[in-house]
Amino acid sequence: MQTIHGTTTTSEDAEREREGPGRDLTPLLAGAATAVGAIGAVLALTGSDSPLRGPFTLFFLLAAPAAAIGAALRGLDPFGRLVASVAGAVVLDMLVAQAMLALHQWSVRGGIVAVTAISALILLLVIMRRRTV
Repeated sequence: MQTIHGTTTTSEDAEREREGPGRDLTPLLAGAATAVGAIGAVLALTGSDSPLRGPFTLFFLLAAPAAAIGAALRGLDPFGRLVASVAGAVVLDMLVAQAMLALHQWSVRGGIVAVTAISALILLLVIMRRRTV
């Protein structure tokens, strides 16, 4: 007598079959967002008269601190992390603007540099914390 073994598929196998090539657009979208943010920062720092300067710079001012804060909040669920990181980005932008206005040092270039430096510092602290853990 011959025994026929049935194959059972797990949920991971089924998900892997559904994904297929070209289904995961997350890296592509992350790269596009990085490019748009970098172009916005460069356009603002060079003082270009491009009509894309405003929207791209605004995207950079929200995305750079939000990405840094989101990296620091890995323990939250995805929606809570998104809301907290965007709110933190707005708060960071407002604090930088208020500090620059209070010190009579307001400039667009200075604001871009300050937000970039603070975002990079937050990311550096996250990386250092992960290496020690």
